[in-house]
Amino acid sequence: MVARQLDEQLAARFAVGRRLRVLDVGMGAGRQALRLARLGHQVTGVESDPALVEAAGEALAGEPDGIRERFRLVVGDGHETGVHFLPGSFDVVLCHSVLMRVASPDALLAGLGRMLAPGGLLSLLARNADASALGPGLAGDWRGALDAFDAQTGPERADRLAPLTSALAGIGAPLE
Repeated sequence: MVARQLDEQLAARFAVGRRLRVLDVGMGAGRQALRLARLGHQVTGVESDPALVEAAGEALAGEPDGIRERFRLVVGDGHETGVHFLPGSFDVVLCHSVLMRVASPDALLAGLGRMLAPGGLLSLLARNADASALGPGLAGDWRGALDAFDAQTGPERADRLAPLTSALAGIGAPLE
């Protein structure tokens, strides 16, 4: 579903056949990044978890030469993008399932926004803080559903649309 939505956004924004410069921050084992490289895009994946870096490297090693040549793996995290890349270096920046592991995402979002070329696409996939009420609500536990809106479910944080949208607007990101 994420791949389909991303493909739809890319098709709507960029000319068919254009080789895009893609940055995937927190790429995990590289599944989405490798998929985009297979489609012909120039992809840079950034990951800080050693086990995931190793998994991505193994997956990349099994790819044909042409795909390996279009893929760059950087060990690090999204806060370091300014160290590795010039502003405006990428047409597309992916940040999927990363924000929930960052105490305060504003600086990260600002850095990712700086990496985008004019007219670029920032794709965020964030944990929805309000979704924790769905389970109790579907079970008819209305008190549990209401309590879930204020509950801390673990060490990871979650986002709500309004504050995230406000943070993006604060860095000048066009919202669609």
